[in-house]
Amino acid sequence: MPHALITGGTSGIGAGVARTLLAAGYRVTAAGLTEAELSAVPPADNLTLCQLDVTNDRSIAACLEAIEELDALINCAGMIMRGGAEYQIENFSRVIDVNLTGTMRMCVAAKPLLARSGGSIVNTASMLSFFGGPMVPAYTASKGGVAQLTKALATAWAEEGVRVNAIAPGWVETELTRNLVEDESRSAGILARTPMKRWGKPDDIGGAVLFLLSQQAGFVTGAVLPVDGGYAAC
Repeated sequence: MPHALITGGTSGIGAGVARTLLAAGYRVTAAGLTEAELSAVPPADNLTLCQLDVTNDRSIAACLEAIEELDALINCAGMIMRGGAEYQIENFSRVIDVNLTGTMRMCVAAKPLLARSGGSIVNTASMLSFFGGPMVPAYTASKGGVAQLTKALATAWAEEGVRVNAIAPGWVETELTRNLVEDESRSAGILARTPMKRWGKPDDIGGAVLFLLSQQAGFVTGAVLPVDGGYAAC
């Protein structure tokens, strides 16, 4: 049974990925930042929880020390944004540290286990990896960085048998986007731009991750796959 570690796996997109992988026969370690996040996760067969701060090397080491074999790392932690406050350098730096540097920390720390198993990494980029986000400069920069980091690691680690790809979610209905979903005017504008005319669900992202981890994607590395209902095509 393959084993996947999902950072940010206790809520939102990460939880959707966890559900998808569990249904597909994976053992899943879902990592969350706080005890409250972990306690809110319903128990499930083959699901283990781990408290993890992706900005803290000791926390990362402690999480990985409990894992003997690893076939997949899915980096879903790093979805924080601070809106217009990101123009303040302290907030800008915090977003970059979590979203981009946290992804790099996890990739480097998990790489020995993944090289041993011939495993795979899936990072979480964004449609803002391709478009500018004037209200979220740090989030935009971090997600552009995740896309380019994915390509760099894919080329660096291919000879060791580690594939590195990313998904780029569009507008997905989570706690992070709840205010937009509930704002009829702003939601209507988003749906008007989205060819499939609906918000994405976390489990929609899980299907794309499952493909990138599978043997069907065995010749795919360095890809950044939009999962956005066609938003980026317009």
